[in-house]
Amino acid sequence: MMDDADRPQPEEVALSALEGVRIGNAENAEAATGVTVMLFPGGALVGADVSGGGPASRESALLSPLTADTPVNGIVLSGGSAYGLAASDGVMQWLEEHGIGFDTGVARVPIVVQSCLYDLTYGSATVRPDAAMGRAACEAAWAGKAVENGSFGAGAGATVGKLRGMRRGMKSGLGVCAVRLNGLVMAAVVAVNALGDICDERTGKTIAGLLNADRSGFADSRTAFYALDDVGNLFAQSNTTIGAILTNAAFSKAQLTKLASMTRNAYARCIRPVGTLVDGDTIYAASVGTQRADLNLAGSLAADVMARAIVRAVTAARTDDGEYLARCL
Repeated sequence: MMDDADRPQPEEVALSALEGVRIGNAENAEAATGVTVMLFPGGALVGADVSGGGPASRESALLSPLTADTPVNGIVLSGGSAYGLAASDGVMQWLEEHGIGFDTGVARVPIVVQSCLYDLTYGSATVRPDAAMGRAACEAAWAGKAVENGSFGAGAGATVGKLRGMRRGMKSGLGVCAVRLNGLVMAAVVAVNALGDICDERTGKTIAGLLNADRSGFADSRTAFYALDDVGNLFAQSNTTIGAILTNAAFSKAQLTKLASMTRNAYARCIRPVGTLVDGDTIYAASVGTQRADLNLAGSLAADVMARAIVRAVTAARTDDGEYLARCL
């Protein structure tokens, strides 16, 4: 009988191990905002889980299991708050030019869904992702440019630990991770722009978040949260962790919706607090393959992969402290 230690374990692989999807970033580093795009040239079934109370999104109703199984051609994550939804215009134009989209008989209509995070208080409040940036992300995806962890794409202006204002927060970014277990491939892409602290679930330690008054160490966001006199003040600060799980497992849209909700366990493990009314937390789950897989196993694996990506989003987003403070003042 095989011992548990001898059984196959998830092996980390490159994002390129997942066929049927191309991923690209584009950003304005000076303005600290950007776009991450996931293109599905052959289409993908997609489900979604929205746990935050303030999402900025596009075509989210299309992802309901109650609607038609129309293949999705692109998932867009961006900064810019609701202004950033303009990035999908460029993604649609690019897809149409490449003959990708739903054939209506008279035109191909690319199906693109999107979620945005609020990064207007970091960098520039007047420069937001637009159609040109969406096109640039598509070009990067098609060219096969490496997708880096840190302050790139949708994570260019991401921050965490903002309960006491931006001066006591920290820089965050975009995190990616992919693994293979037997024939099942699972990848996570996430832009972490949370109100709360980020914890590495493997060690239990806080690795980014609310700093104390002199920025010499961590304060605890939950302790600070409970001490607030006016929780309503939180609505002046907007936050969102937006991400996607991509897999070669052949799941239905209803199953993908469940997969997205199971992936939310990673948010709960790593972000404290999370899913508040001032978060727009959203997770997409996309199927681009025919691999048979158990949904329970896939959901557990998806949460693990997403947790790794969340940690990378903050550990790779390093910036000079003086520069950071100058942006926030």
